[in-house]
Amino acid sequence: MKLYLLGAANPEAVRMLHAVKRSSPNVEFAFLDNDPRKHGTLFHGVPVLGGCELVGELNGEDVRFVNLITGSTRLRYETTCQLVDAGARLGQFVHPGIDLSMIRMGQGSYLQEGVLMQAEVTLGDNTSISAGSVVGHEGQIGHSVFMAPGVCIAGCVEIGDGTFIGTNATILPRLRIGRWVTIGAGAVVTKDVPDFSVVVGNPARIIKTNAVPYPDARVFR
Repeated sequence: MKLYLLGAANPEAVRMLHAVKRSSPNVEFAFLDNDPRKHGTLFHGVPVLGGCELVGELNGEDVRFVNLITGSTRLRYETTCQLVDAGARLGQFVHPGIDLSMIRMGQGSYLQEGVLMQAEVTLGDNTSISAGSVVGHEGQIGHSVFMAPGVCIAGCVEIGDGTFIGTNATILPRLRIGRWVTIGAGAVVTKDVPDFSVVVGNPARIIKTNAVPYPDARVFR
């Protein structure tokens, strides 16, 4: 199988790529990036072939694409839609040390080393979870969600589409986090958060509203 990774920016992706190859030697990797200055270069030894315009040319029966862009969930959503609209079939880029038993996972997941998901967690499409994050039992994670390193989500929490959760944020049990929410680094969320809110602090409080022109973050219609 060939796996093309969109976003040649984080060297951790290359280290993870080598871990995947050790467990699945037949997987071949290359990067795509929409920055033309990177085209035809090597990113830590891995070729950067071009941008999303190559999807049609690269497509094949055993070809999949995963978006590694995580700086903004809006940008992640928009660039994954670019891939899908160009005909890409989304795959999974998951560290082989992660236990996926009793997990329901959508397409296009990017899960780094040390992620722990308890039983009956559901992940939407195009979700990215960074190193050392924990998702408690029966958590429901929406589409195009991003969790930075060290996030801790307690059991039975619902996270809406497009939500961005900063480093070391904590969400207490049985809460509902709305769509396109931003949770600041180190925040402790103790109550439900409405759609489009930006929350910070301990306990987390709303400081402003996100202006996002999308009702949800589904990449498949």
